[in-house]
This record gives sequence, C-alpha cells and structure tokens, in this order.
Amino acid sequence: MHEQVEGGFGAWYRRHRRWADPIGMAVLAVVMAALGFRGIWGPFSILPEPVSPWWALALALPACLLALAKRRMPITVLVLVALLFVIDLLTVGGIGTLVVLLDVLWTVAFLATAKGRRVLLVLLGASTAILFVTAWLFTDVSFPVAFLIGVQFGAIFGTDYWWAVAVSQANELAELHRQRADDAAAVADRDRAEAVQRERETMARELHDVVAGHVMAMAIRAEAALSTDPDRLRDRAALQAVRDAGLDAHGALRSMISVLRRGDGSLGPAPRWADLDGIVKEAERAGLVVTLCADDVHDLGPASEQTVVRIVRESLTNCVRHASGAEVEVAIEERDAEVHVGVRSRGGVASPAAAHGGEGWGLQMLRERVSALGGVFSAGPVAGGWSVEGRIPIEVRV
Repeated sequence: MHEQVEGGFGAWYRRHRRWADPIGMAVLAVVMAALGFRGIWGPFSILPEPVSPWWALALALPACLLALAKRRMPITVLVLVALLFVIDLLTVGGIGTLVVLLDVLWTVAFLATAKGRRVLLVLLGASTAILFVTAWLFTDVSFPVAFLIGVQFGAIFGTDYWWAVAVSQANELAELHRQRADDAAAVADRDRAEAVQRERETMARELHDVVAGHVMAMAIRAEAALSTDPDRLRDRAALQAVRDAGLDAHGALRSMISVLRRGDGSLGPAPRWADLDGIVKEAERAGLVVTLCADDVHDLGPASEQTVVRIVRESLTNCVRHASGAEVEVAIEERDAEVHVGVRSRGGVASPAAAHGGEGWGLQMLRERVSALGGVFSAGPVAGGWSVEGRIPIEVRV
C-alpha cells in the first residue's frame, strides 16, 4: 500500500513539476522569512541598517515566477534569476533567491549541450573567483574568511552543476542503450525475416527441383501409356518408371518434413557434374533425343557446378513437358573464365499433362541462381523450338 501511494505521488509530481517546483520554492521563501532568515550574506550588504526579512520575498517571489519558464527560456531565466540573487546578496541577504538560482542552474546544465556545459562551468568558476575577490577586497572580512566564502559558494554551485550533468549523462546513456537495444531488436527481426524467407525459397526450390519434377514425370509417363494401345511390356515399364519417380518424390518429401519438424536431416543432395549422364538418360527414357556435348571443365566451384547441372535438368524437364519427342542439343563449354551452357530443342509436341505444369517458376529460379553468381541467363523461343542459355563465372580458387 505504501509503494502504491509513493508511486502515485511520484507520478503526479512528474506530471506537474513545472509549476509544483516554483510553488514549493515560494512556500520555502515565505517560511524562511517567517523564521527571520535575513542577512545571510551580511558582509556583502550595502544597506546601512538591516531590513525586515519579509523584504526578501520581493526578490524571491519574482524569481519563482521566472522559474515557470526555465525550460522554455533557460538562459534568459538563468540571467534574470542570477541578477535577482546578486541584488538579494547586496541587500536583504535572504535564501529564497539562492534556492531558485540553484534550481534554474540545474535545469540549464541538464539541458545544455557539451559545449554549453563547458561555457557554464567557466562562468561558474569566474563567478566564484569574483565573489572571493569581492569579499576580500571590498568587505571587512579577512582573507581566510573571504576564501572560505568563495569555497562555500563554489561547492554549492559546483555540486549543483555536477549533479545536473551526471543525471543528464545518465539519461543520455540510458537512451543510448535503449536505442541500441531497439536497433539490435530491429536487426534481429530483420535477420529472422530474411532467414525465414531464405528457408522458404530453399524449400520452394527443393519442391520444384525434386518433388515437382518427379510428380510431373509420373504424370507424363502415365499419360504416354494411356495415350497408346495396351502393350504389356511397355505398360509395365511405364508403371515401373512411375513407381521409381513416386519413391524418389516420397523420399524427398520425408527429408523435407524431417527438416521442417525437427530441424535435423538434410534436403536432397545438390546436383553434381557426375549427375549429367543420369539426367540425360532419364530425359531419353521420357522420349527425348538428346545430344550432349560437354567440355571437360575443371574446378567450376560448387555453386557454379550445381547451377550448370540445374540448368540442364530444368531445361530437359521442360522439353519433356512441352516438347515430347523433341531433338535436344546440350552444349557446355568454357570461355574466358566463364562456363557457357546452352540447351536447344527442335520439334516435339506438348504433353497433355503439361497443362498442369505450373507458372514457369523453374526458369525464374534459374535466372535468380545465375544472377546471384554474377552471370547472365536467357530463355525463349527460337526458330523451330526453344533455347535456354546461361553464362556463369567460374569461381576463383585461392
């Protein structure tokens, strides 16, 4: 219960301190006057006789009113309150203007820039020195007493200045840490989003390159068997091809499910140069007439090698779908630190199953892969068929 009351008062005070502080200082000035505080700075007074302590309110209350604007016009208010304090120092010698001056000085030091604080510190040092010299040379106090007066004023104003700067720097440090935490959180969110996007793109490529290819092969082989007269040997071969493709697709799906559910396992193996012959033979079993002409290219680098093989595989798969029975020429050669791969088809007819073959994502993914490696990719119709070409830089071995 005590914590709730304290927290409620603290929150109220923070919301209303703009006018609560000046009112509190005005009440303090009245109490000091009522208690008879006057002549505090007696050695500096220029009045021939002491005056009533209530006269101190003539300076303290205007200073409290000025304090209402200390955040909007900090420098102006500081100068005016300092002037009122000097007048009070030379006359009544009350304490109200000193309290207000310390409050305004704290606010100015808290709000000031680093350069402003240096200037303020120099002015405080100069004011303390002037006060000491004035007390020593123009009053009847001895040098030790004048020195003590200077030390007292320096300690009072120096402590006020140090406290304001310390609080301001603590707030700045807290804000810096908060900003860094926000930046780190934003970077983490961005990294998470990018990681999720990369995972989605990886899964999409795997689904397209492996699973979708196997499923489409099953559909095309089944469509081919259904479109001809029954033949026991040919139909069994088609069923066997469908079964093999189905098992391959099932294995790839299980691997992907394992990765998604438990984070372990691995996706299908990346295609390698040694897989080219198998890819060509699979395309020939699907009805294409393929001519492969590949230079003995060494040290392509894993990424370039995989991209070359993917271009050949995707191009042949598209020929099976859209140009069944076509003659296809596959050429791979090395030129000027680049590997050039081209797949060109002539003739052929589209398989009925190709109508369900998707929206051309395969070529788009190939273009993204080649561009990521700094290469050039193109695909489009040519006279009598279709052409796919890619130029991929060979990775530099260190």
